[in-house]
Amino acid sequence: MKEHMMAIHFANREFGYPRMTTALWEAGLNVNHKKVWRIMRELSIQSVIRKKRKKSSYTPSVIYPNRLKRKFHATAPQQKMVTDITYISDGNTFVYLSVIQDLFNNEIVAWQLSKRNDVQLVLDTVEQWTQKRDVSEAVLHSDQGFQYTSQAYNTRLEAFGVKGSHSRKATCLDNACIESFFSHLKTEKLYLNQCNSEVEIRQAVEDYMYNYNYRRFQAKLKQRAPIEYRCALAA
Repeated sequence: MKEHMMAIHFANREFGYPRMTTALWEAGLNVNHKKVWRIMRELSIQSVIRKKRKKSSYTPSVIYPNRLKRKFHATAPQQKMVTDITYISDGNTFVYLSVIQDLFNNEIVAWQLSKRNDVQLVLDTVEQWTQKRDVSEAVLHSDQGFQYTSQAYNTRLEAFGVKGSHSRKATCLDNACIESFFSHLKTEKLYLNQCNSEVEIRQAVEDYMYNYNYRRFQAKLKQRAPIEYRCALAA
């Protein structure tokens, strides 16, 4: 009986105990569904289909208006910020990179790496940003990913006086600047230097962030690097 059940499970991993019972009947084994359920528990096999979440645990998300409306030009630092998450592979698993960029000079003002693409990754990135600068009244724009519509994210922005902003659904051009940065990062660094571990990914990202902020000149910034441009205007 158990050998039959294991064979059925490996061929049909989506089967729960009701369909397992039916499959056993079709194989000529007359068995009660309660016994099937008990043996499946003994063998530690179950359907791979995910269970539905209970609606009672659902927390309403916060959706901000699109305050940028693709107007990516800023006249001073800390006016318009954009943020997003991308994934980086080491060949076996993924590491997630969260970034905040200042549209005034394209400077990367905060970044965090994590093995998990979750709300905490975003909160840690915001925390790093707010520790460095006065962010009150800044606009922080993102897509409508679950991290950026969570109550925890909304609470953090309110605490620092930051105005949230969201792209329209399925409209990546509403956040084109940060998408462009990720493209440069991967094309100029990660695709040229294959990283085989999280340590190597972190080193590669750290090297690129420094080079991008301090050395990579941009035509938009009068052939200066982001931090060089900001310092020149402040002088």
